[in-house]
Amino acid sequence: MSTSVASKALGSVVSLGLASAVATYVYGQLHTESKTLDRVFSAYNTPESEASRQRVFDGAIEDPRNNLLNFLSWKK
Repeated sequence: MSTSVASKALGSVVSLGLASAVATYVYGQLHTESKTLDRVFSAYNTPESEASRQRVFDGAIEDPRNNLLNFLSWKK
């Protein structure tokens, strides 16, 4: 009976470890991609480009860059 309990516990530990590893990897990739995109867009962040964006989004109710789904641009 103790071997079945040990195997279940080991399976749970392995599953949690794998889930943690995948979550850490995905978080790292998203963080790296966010930094890359921040560098790309900061090069294009001029008053002229901001005025162009403002003209495009003039009729929008809210700025899409502040959308809940745009979590990559959230700062800590």
